[in-house]
Amino acid sequence: MATRTGNLTEEVAVVRNLTRSFGGATILDSVDLTIRKGEFVALLGRSGSGKSTLLRSLAGLDHGVDGAGDLFIARDVSVVFQDSRLLPWSRVLDNVALGLSGRDVKAQASAVLADVGLAGREHAWPYELSGGEQQRVALARSLVRNPALLLADEPFGALDALTRVRMHHLLKELCAKYQPGVLLVTHDVDEAVTLADRVLVLDGGTFVVDRQLDFETPDARTYRNREFIAHREALLGALGVATSG
Repeated sequence: MATRTGNLTEEVAVVRNLTRSFGGATILDSVDLTIRKGEFVALLGRSGSGKSTLLRSLAGLDHGVDGAGDLFIARDVSVVFQDSRLLPWSRVLDNVALGLSGRDVKAQASAVLADVGLAGREHAWPYELSGGEQQRVALARSLVRNPALLLADEPFGALDALTRVRMHHLLKELCAKYQPGVLLVTHDVDEAVTLADRVLVLDGGTFVVDRQLDFETPDARTYRNREFIAHREALLGALGVATSG
């Protein structure tokens, strides 16, 4: 398998003929995928369909899994998981600045914390934060390097419904500002339709749906909008879920 990194003008991730297997079972079967700068792609699929395996392959975290294929990934990649994975022995600012170097590290970290709504919490300990606040810190840490590609593995899956809605709004604002290419792995069809420009459905190790989400206006992404409902029902159908329509 060939994996290359580099500065891509528009394409921040290109996958060709990606195959992954584990214990003799094929998880991904000749998958092709392209993600462009500023594009938000959501990935849906049943449990065990290979969603997280694909994300981990893009992140270079799939050690010990057999496979083949070509990946061309931008150098600057950040990953956000469902678990915020903050260092409990480090304050919020130090968690965000982890791994950075240079004289302006603290200022960079503080600026991104302000972007996620946590100005003034730089010196808090992770245990002092709510679950939503911890995920805000994780987002800040992922964006402080201004990555070309942001990989998000169900980052809001452990949050309550109201906090999830707030995080959806925040993520849209952050993506509009930082313009990374995004791959969001989620089980939530409504979350995918709310956030994504494009939605993929993975089944049997291959993409069975690659759907562009076109809306007449940006504020049309509401549960009562006919376009939203049409996208939602088509995706639920692809996942084998019957709808009232």
